[in-house]
Amino acid sequence: MSKHELIIDLYKNAVDKKDANYLATLLTENVRFRIGNHDEIVGLDSVIDANKSFFTTIDTMSHTIEKIMVEGDYSVCHGHVDYKRLDGSHTSSMFATVVKYKGDKISDYLVFADLSAL
Repeated sequence: MSKHELIIDLYKNAVDKKDANYLATLLTENVRFRIGNHDEIVGLDSVIDANKSFFTTIDTMSHTIEKIMVEGDYSVCHGHVDYKRLDGSHTSSMFATVVKYKGDKISDYLVFADLSAL
C-alpha cells in the first residue's frame, strides 16, 4: 500500500469506523500520538486506549480529505470532519494530520483539530 493509500485507509477503515483493532494494525509499537490540545501519548497500547476512549464520546464521524501531500517518510493531509454527537446533534471541524512512517506503518500520528465543539 502506498503512503497516500495508507492515509485514506487510516481514515476510511479505522477512524471513521471507530475500529481501534484495525487502527492498531497501522501503527508501530512505539507510535507517538497527539490530537488537538491533548498531551502526547507514546506506545501502541496507550494510543489504542486513547482512541477507544475518544470513539465512545461521539456517535459517528466522517472525514473528507481534501489534500494529501507525501514527502519522504512523511505525509500531511487536511480536510474537514463531520461529527454526530451522542445526543444526535451535528458539528463539523477542519483538521490536519501529520504522519511519519517507519517501514509500512505509522510511527508519528499528529492530529491538529479543534475538538472544543464536541
